[in-house]
Amino acid sequence: MRITSVRERQIPLGADIRNAYVDFSTMTASIVAVESDVVRDGKPVTGYGFSSPGRYAQGEIIRERAVPRLLRAAREELLDPGTGELDPVRANAVMFQGEKPGGHGDRSVALGAVDVAMWDLAAKLREQSLAQLVADRFGGGSVSQSVWVYAAGGYYQPGAGPEALVEELTGYREAGFEHVKLKIGGASLAEDAERVAAVVESVGDGAYVAVDANGRFDLDTALAYGRMLEPFGLLWYEEAGDPLDYALNAELSRSYAGSLATGENLFSVQDSRNLLRYGEMRPDRDWLQMDPALSYGPTEFFRMVADAEERGWPRGRFVPHGGHQLNLALAAGLGLGGTECYPGVFKPVGGFIDSTPVSAGRVKVLDHHGIGIEEKADLWRHFEDL
Repeated sequence: MRITSVRERQIPLGADIRNAYVDFSTMTASIVAVESDVVRDGKPVTGYGFSSPGRYAQGEIIRERAVPRLLRAAREELLDPGTGELDPVRANAVMFQGEKPGGHGDRSVALGAVDVAMWDLAAKLREQSLAQLVADRFGGGSVSQSVWVYAAGGYYQPGAGPEALVEELTGYREAGFEHVKLKIGGASLAEDAERVAAVVESVGDGAYVAVDANGRFDLDTALAYGRMLEPFGLLWYEEAGDPLDYALNAELSRSYAGSLATGENLFSVQDSRNLLRYGEMRPDRDWLQMDPALSYGPTEFFRMVADAEERGWPRGRFVPHGGHQLNLALAAGLGLGGTECYPGVFKPVGGFIDSTPVSAGRVKVLDHHGIGIEEKADLWRHFEDL
């Protein structure tokens, strides 16, 4: 098996929404196709990958650094020496050649999109689902039949008040989700308290509602919001402060009795390790949300999961950020606690393939080759001629 070409493209994810930090009207993502010389049904077997919402497309890094390294690599650098099959972990190491440690940011997004495509290709070459490949290699061989999912939304929208927010999140519950998430930190504490109260009242129980500040708060504000939120008994309070401010997270965990969640903006195993070393996250109640597509791809995510397990964290406390089909496959193969879903925003990446409706807060895992991008019509149309 040889890689014959790697192609990329930028696609739009723009939406007229914002969180506490970012206006998403110009958001983009990278998509990638990795073509092999293996031909089936008259076509080369090709792996497809993409980046998650929130970090913009990274075409230049993909074209100028990742692709040349992969195409000039010796065949044996990419293959498992024992089986002769494509090994995405070895391919990931090839993409890192010439890169210094640290400084993750945009580089992790670029290499992550290609790494996703490598895992999709590896599963297709074995004629199995990505979930099964992951389970065979990292999960004991058993794939979960269904995965718990929650609906992420509740963004700030121009001219929209609590009534529109309740209508949106109630719609997700009517579509089969049980748990929903809304944004905080983009308005005053008093206004956000009104928004949270309206959602909790409409749902009937704060345990079905999560909130996300997207790293907006300093310590005093994070603590003030914690005092406001704690009586609601929420599912979790997410990313109160800067993702690398482990001291803030530790102080919040000492004062907030409810569940905290964070990790979506940690892009390496070293960063996630430092969160667990210094952030005082609590494995009995808190949640880890590292995003595989943004953190150098599934390869680095597997390292994060293994490192957390060594520190006493069960896989059931992982609920990755991203809201898409890739994370559904990884959650099923690794036996994670669940995954995020974007049912109403960040199309075409957000959401799952067309034949997987949500029922009672869970999504059935289907047995298709690779990730299943070809079965998600709004996303596949961007890949079809790539």
